[in-house]
Amino acid sequence: MTGANRNIAVIAVLVIVAAPTATAKSDREVNAKSSRISGIDYSKISGIIIPGFASTQLRAWSILDCPYSPLDFNPLDLVWLDTTKLLSAVNCWLKCMVLDPYNQTDHPECKSRPDSSISAITELDPGYITGPLSSVWKEWIKWCIQFGIEANAIIAVPYDWRLSPSMLEKRDLYFHRLKLTFETNFKVRGGPSIVFAHSLGNHVFRYFLEWLKLEIAPKHYNEWLDEHIHAYFAVGSPLLGSTETLKATLFGNTFGLPVSEGTARLMFNSFASSIWMLPFSKYCKADRPYWRHFSGSFHKDHHPYHCDRQEVYSGWPTNIVNIEIPTTHAIDAYPSITEVNRVNVSNIGYGLPLQLSFSADEISDGTFFKAIEDYDSDIKRLLYQLHKSYHDDPVLNPLTPWDRPPIKNVFCIYGVDLKTEVGYYFAPSGKPYPDNWIITDVIYEVEGSLISRSGNLVDGNPGATSGDETVPYNSLSLCKNWLGQKVNITRAPQTEHDGSDVQVDLNVDHPHGSDIAPNMTRSPRVKYITYYEDSESIPGKRTAVWELDKANHRNIVKSPVLMRELWLQMWHDIHPDAKSKFVTKAKRGPLRDDDCYWDYGKAMCAWPEYCEYRSFPLSFFFLCQLLVLIYFFNPVYPTVTADIFLETFTWDKAVG
Repeated sequence: MTGANRNIAVIAVLVIVAAPTATAKSDREVNAKSSRISGIDYSKISGIIIPGFASTQLRAWSILDCPYSPLDFNPLDLVWLDTTKLLSAVNCWLKCMVLDPYNQTDHPECKSRPDSSISAITELDPGYITGPLSSVWKEWIKWCIQFGIEANAIIAVPYDWRLSPSMLEKRDLYFHRLKLTFETNFKVRGGPSIVFAHSLGNHVFRYFLEWLKLEIAPKHYNEWLDEHIHAYFAVGSPLLGSTETLKATLFGNTFGLPVSEGTARLMFNSFASSIWMLPFSKYCKADRPYWRHFSGSFHKDHHPYHCDRQEVYSGWPTNIVNIEIPTTHAIDAYPSITEVNRVNVSNIGYGLPLQLSFSADEISDGTFFKAIEDYDSDIKRLLYQLHKSYHDDPVLNPLTPWDRPPIKNVFCIYGVDLKTEVGYYFAPSGKPYPDNWIITDVIYEVEGSLISRSGNLVDGNPGATSGDETVPYNSLSLCKNWLGQKVNITRAPQTEHDGSDVQVDLNVDHPHGSDIAPNMTRSPRVKYITYYEDSESIPGKRTAVWELDKANHRNIVKSPVLMRELWLQMWHDIHPDAKSKFVTKAKRGPLRDDDCYWDYGKAMCAWPEYCEYRSFPLSFFFLCQLLVLIYFFNPVYPTVTADIFLETFTWDKAVG
């Protein structure tokens, strides 16, 4: 930079453009050309995105006249999500959203179906204001475009997130179509796919893997997976469910929508998928599919779903539900309430409500819902769906822990260290359904401790840290069980760094079934990413877990840090001279134009080895001043000044 331009930069008047150097760009081109390693052509790999709950647009497939509103629903109109129609005709909108609570059919007056394009998962409610607020995978797609990914290499597989897994296949043939998507991509691109799944999308993918076992001969199952799926990135996976699901079931969760909790509960409880994310214990088990057809020891007292209570709170930080119910009929509704540790018997004589506590296993096996069946008109529906669509599912009972998927490369990624709800206190409100329960207190996990909504410490069994603000830590971190007995742990800052704050601990013992927490220091103002990587992997397999500090569950797919690490890992795999299984964490520099910035503390370009700054000529500064003066004295014609600007001045593009 010249001295004059440097002075202009100091007073923050001159516009500065940052971009990676030409050298960095050429490195990326070389890596892209070096596309073969271990017999896999990475230029032929495609990405398949499986979105999470409420992360796919739903469109109307009916004509619905909405009285008292100028807005009606016509075929292909947005239903999820159109906030304008939600605000102006909420009753009409609900007709297009709710399903029959028993058979999962559409409302008689309105039918909605998921959109099928990649735009269905980028922004739920496109618009100048609503678009950024409802953005889901848009930033992810932008990253792919910036790095030159072809349009046919990124495939979205939206689904109707209101349905149970069996109904997804029965009504939409979703898993058949997903199998065809993998096979079509393999034929078109010539290589396997990388699966990116977020939140509920991980449960969908798990069900697909089990469904596939019934479609492919056992001796060809692993062969099909190796041929069609190269890697699986499980992002924010609620492997043991989420406590927020129970909150939405009993009280309502608006997810930021302009509706009441009661309306949100009414809608949520009409979805059979609401049970898919219920919290359950890692000690719960289910019989194999078709067990009763092949077992000669079947008898009427056999229970296909059962949970062993090997730990207090069933492996969760605390009891998930503490609820007050009237003493009338309580004995009949809940046979085990005579246990001393569950009931304050002294209250019975005075007619006071009973406060009962339930752990995760008692929620997933239906014990909790049977206990309150007499006091909530919706529980009969829930128990019906729990048994029909989950416990008795012929393919898989999703309310069971997940072993490592039989895929060559598995990366489990989630956020930690955020205040997350892990337990609730409910009481009757005296109002009819859907407003018949109120939340009197909430238990949170915060940095390895449990606190109530009022700020008091709560006894329990907290984990090493907290969850991602939606899913508790013990549910997210279950995938650490997928790691081997020896693990390499690395902790590094999330921002670009020179390696001075990177900590490494190699060959850490990891007994199966136990959590693993690094004995490493933390700077209070630094957000870290902690990598847990197999030191001794299963032959032909590779497993890693990434924990991102302060990464919110719903926004983690927008995280530049996550995207950077994904690209670096894939580029590492591409490199023909890669010696290690995982990319090095020793240093992180900027990858995109957006990652370059001006370091005001040092009054110089940050990361000069990666970025270069090109300033506009000094004449541009005077032209900008002139345009400001023209607009100030003649604000009626801003477009004229813009035309003058475009016709009068040009500048060089950044290198990138």
